[in-house]
Amino acid sequence: MKFAVLYYFLLLLTLHIDLGQNEETSRKQRRKIYYRRLRKSSLSNHKAKRQLGTHPTTIAKFPVYFDYSTDENFESFLSFPGRESTYNVLPGKKGHCLVKGMIMYSKAVWSPEPCTTCLCWSGRVLCDETVCHPQTCSQTFIPEGECCPVCSDTEQRESLHLLHKQLPPTQVEIDRVFRKEALQSEENEEEIKEDEDKEQKKKTAGPVDQENSHNAEETREEASKQRSQVEEGQAYQYPNQAGEEEEEKEDEEEEEDEEEEEDEEEEEAAAAVEEEEEDTLRGDVFRMPPRFPIPAPPRNRPTLPSKCSLSYKTISCINVKLSQIPPITAPEITSLELVGNSITSIPDEAFNGLPNLERLDLSKNNITSSGISSKAFKLLKKLLRLNLDGNNLIQIPSELPSTLEELKINENNLQAIDEESFSDLNKLVTLELEGNHLSETNVNPLAFKPLKSLSYLRLGKNKFRIIPQGLPASVEELYLENNQIEEITEICFNHTKMITVIVLRYNKIEENRIAPLAWINQGNLESIDLSYNKLYHVPSYLPKSLLHLVLIGNQIERIPGYVFGHMEPGLEYLYLSFNKLTNDGVDPVSFYGAYHSLRELFLDHNHLKSIPSGIQEMKALHFLRLNNNKIRNILPEEICNPEENSDSNLEHLHLENNYIKSREISPYAFSCVRSYSSIVLKPQNTK
Repeated sequence: MKFAVLYYFLLLLTLHIDLGQNEETSRKQRRKIYYRRLRKSSLSNHKAKRQLGTHPTTIAKFPVYFDYSTDENFESFLSFPGRESTYNVLPGKKGHCLVKGMIMYSKAVWSPEPCTTCLCWSGRVLCDETVCHPQTCSQTFIPEGECCPVCSDTEQRESLHLLHKQLPPTQVEIDRVFRKEALQSEENEEEIKEDEDKEQKKKTAGPVDQENSHNAEETREEASKQRSQVEEGQAYQYPNQAGEEEEEKEDEEEEEDEEEEEDEEEEEAAAAVEEEEEDTLRGDVFRMPPRFPIPAPPRNRPTLPSKCSLSYKTISCINVKLSQIPPITAPEITSLELVGNSITSIPDEAFNGLPNLERLDLSKNNITSSGISSKAFKLLKKLLRLNLDGNNLIQIPSELPSTLEELKINENNLQAIDEESFSDLNKLVTLELEGNHLSETNVNPLAFKPLKSLSYLRLGKNKFRIIPQGLPASVEELYLENNQIEEITEICFNHTKMITVIVLRYNKIEENRIAPLAWINQGNLESIDLSYNKLYHVPSYLPKSLLHLVLIGNQIERIPGYVFGHMEPGLEYLYLSFNKLTNDGVDPVSFYGAYHSLRELFLDHNHLKSIPSGIQEMKALHFLRLNNNKIRNILPEEICNPEENSDSNLEHLHLENNYIKSREISPYAFSCVRSYSSIVLKPQNTK
């Protein structure tokens, strides 16, 4: 009996020590283990959810690449390092792109059509289209602002629920199963031991021993329950250890104070994961994390006309056959699109319910000047952009908001611009008046005076015979293509010292009608486009700062010597395609001053019979076009200098559609070209 009592005493003492040690284990370790398991399970859940995402995957598709032409060609910006440039490099500042008559700055990104993204990169327009994965569901729809279809809500929810049931158990579930099995096995072992002890005690012990044994069994059962509670993560209290508990609490509080800063982030993350885990473990909820931030809907949704749509802060009523501006009350709206309707007038109260408009697009309607009330735009105190393209206006609307930064009135019937047309528009940056009936006779020289901030001015497709007078001193880019301009006088650009781009293509300019001092002293002028004029020679007295010169489609027969010699830092892009150049018209010093700077030289579609002199001296040249000429042979040192091949930067060479016999070409003729695959020799003419 003494042995049995001693055995039970040692057993209780062992249990007490084990439980005490477990109680003294720091909370920090237990929390870290718990949070680590939560993070593992949440990571697996997130991976599974990403695999079940409802947003269709889009794949970049390489568009077909066309060879150069005078039209606008777009390239894939996924492959731009190895692509060739096109005429779209011009005009504009260094690296700008010309897109549908618009100058896009380098690295500008825009979407001309749904599911199409374009990039302006160093003067090249690079576009990629996206294609959508086909959906297996029977009912699909295209969410607003997206370009790919997705499954309907019902099928999406059913598929997600079905797939969720097939997912493997999470780490938390596995841990719970293992813990229950371990506890069950321990309880079974305890029960077996208890049964064996009871049988032995009944045989050997008396009544007193049985009573002690019964008490010991109760104590052991209580200890077993307490141990299971500890393993289940529940708090255990010993009734005879109040003092020790207080000391342990004080120690734990000190530890918690030290660990509070370290555990704060872990606890917040774990709380979020635990909340998500609870939803997942229930089996009836599978929460998809939003792929994109979803803006909160407006509190008071405005009443919209039929077929109009609301997207964030933009109301779109495009091609919905509206005959008048709809009455809408929505102070939170900042953009209104009424494109392609049959609106003829704008009354005073048209925008009373939209006081915070910043962008208003009324293009492609039938609005007349008489139909615009004098106070139609009076309440729009925050309006920045106004588009009135494609209407029937004969004059600039009066009392426009002074906050305007962009005004477009292209393709209208403007007959005149008077001195008061742009009054109070001192913040206007962009002004577009293309496709009207404007000329130097009906545009007041003082009309542009109030435009103190104007930098971008488009006056193409009008009837100007000379450069408009009174241009703002702040203007940087001037577009006058498709007019009837015949000369450029010395006073045209006297007050536009900031100008960087001048586009004069499709006019009637001759080189002897360009005054020597017209622009030679312009310190910022980098790009001039004189394509499709009446030039017979490359103009002299070009600006010192010029980088881009476009002379495509003239009658040029000669490049005078030293015509580029005065330029600093030097001409970089010279385009002389579709002219009448011959070898006699290219002097040995025609390119003097551009040997160290010229990067692209286009001499295609001319009458050259051999490689022009000076090509081998161009150390910075990357792109050379000599195709569609009358060249018959290529001498070894006409393009490449064998002694200086290591310094060559030539990457692309076009010689197709000449009369060259490839078998007669010297093996050293193209030794300076970086890659033979970029040399185009076929096809060749035979006659």
